[in-house]
Amino acid sequence: MTTNAPAIATEPITDAEIFAAHEGGKLSVVSKMPLTSKRELSIAYTPGVAQVSRAIAADPGMHATHTWASRLVVVVSDGTAVLGLGDIGAAASLPVMEGKSALFREFGGLDSIPLVLDTTDVDEIVETLVRLRPSFGAVNLEDVSAPRCFELEERLIEALDCPVMHDDQHGTAVVVLAALTNAARVVDKSFDAMRVVISGAGAAGIAIAEALLSAGVGDIVLLDSKGILSKSRTDLSGVKAQYATITNHGNLEGGTREALAGADAFIGVSSSKVDESHLEGMNEGAIIFALSNPDPEVLPDVASRYAAVVATGRSDFPNQINNVLAFPGIFRGALDARARRITPAMKLAAAQAIADLAAENLAPDHIVPSPLDPRVADAVASAVHKAVVPDAG
Repeated sequence: MTTNAPAIATEPITDAEIFAAHEGGKLSVVSKMPLTSKRELSIAYTPGVAQVSRAIAADPGMHATHTWASRLVVVVSDGTAVLGLGDIGAAASLPVMEGKSALFREFGGLDSIPLVLDTTDVDEIVETLVRLRPSFGAVNLEDVSAPRCFELEERLIEALDCPVMHDDQHGTAVVVLAALTNAARVVDKSFDAMRVVISGAGAAGIAIAEALLSAGVGDIVLLDSKGILSKSRTDLSGVKAQYATITNHGNLEGGTREALAGADAFIGVSSSKVDESHLEGMNEGAIIFALSNPDPEVLPDVASRYAAVVATGRSDFPNQINNVLAFPGIFRGALDARARRITPAMKLAAAQAIADLAAENLAPDHIVPSPLDPRVADAVASAVHKAVVPDAG
């Protein structure tokens, strides 16, 4: 048992402050060209713009160089799995998508606009984005419920000739892999000897499992609301049934207590709470990532009684595992390389870049860089670009 009790790092934020900041939305469109004279208007709009449109019609390749589309990421949601709020609908999801677009601009240097769609039909969403394709360069899917999110992402990747990524899945997985890489270094454990428990078998949990298996983690145990995913369960189908056959090498059954007995790491991406007594069975030098927001599966002060390394998804505790470390750089690197798809190799490269930045000052309370570290997006973008074009840079 170890004690690395974290401290609150920020002042409380009031409701008044939050609502005032969001009033009128968080985004605006700002022209890159001055529009203060007739000459400037003639260049930016009519008659000058007609020459550019004619040129694009004659040479479609100019669409990438003379519009903003090739550097524009659309943040797309149907509002069915928003944060910890669940299915709140497209309109209520818009503040979150505005925030995501603001993060793309601030941390990735990419233009971004939110598109919330008032439909949950996968066919309709795919058709909408296919028809809008000339207007953007990449798609960030956000807050789409499982299991539809798996089908939607797969179909969009096939239908569109541009990068598509469901950030709730893959952005989360990239940052978790980076954090676990460094946490394992802190406790001196190798991936191949570790058993990792993932609480939550939805979009994020499945993507994390996929990433950890690709990185060589020895054994993974997944939990959903009914318990451990195992070959003996007859209520599993689809992706869950698939992962029940490639995880849980010990054929464990039961719930959180049984899963955590002898486990090296716990990763929480569900709203389920973890009983403190269940943590007692974890191995020495345990790692606990309680990532649910705003309420972690287990609070850091409790988790630190049993774990050598503790992380959350919150900014007011050490070791914030936040997708903003990944997605701006991943998309920028993919667009820089003119990649059609975001591949597993690109995601692994992104995770390693994030881990390497924190490794410079590795400690139990510093396993990932700060989301505000200005080096992160550049490092991730460079790593992703090199994964596409090995001889680049």
